[in-house]
Amino acid sequence: MKRRGILNADLSGALARLGHTDIVLLADCGMPIPAGVPVIDLALVHGVPRFEQVLDALLEEMVFQSCVVAEEAKTAPAGVWLADRFDAIEYISHAELKDLSASAKLFIRSGEATPFANAALVCGVSF
Repeated sequence: MKRRGILNADLSGALARLGHTDIVLLADCGMPIPAGVPVIDLALVHGVPRFEQVLDALLEEMVFQSCVVAEEAKTAPAGVWLADRFDAIEYISHAELKDLSASAKLFIRSGEATPFANAALVCGVSF
């Protein structure tokens, strides 16, 4: 029995298999899921779990060196959530973020129903 950290067995295992520069796409409940990318669907109902909750759990568990976010998120709540947590943020169009999601090693769907609450999290190293 785990003492702390992410308890979802599928998510915990998927995170353990990631390596440096792998991309984790943390998404709201409306982001299209790309074909062929493993998905951990945490969405229960609109707003549960929230993007911020999942992001904070991931940040406790993993090292991310940067994130890639849709330009449109700059003026949305998600832009603030991410700016509060990351020094290195790259902005691209929402269409480009959808294209980038196809190269993700893992797609995590939250229950977030706030527009543009999507981020490509780039795995770093702990040393």
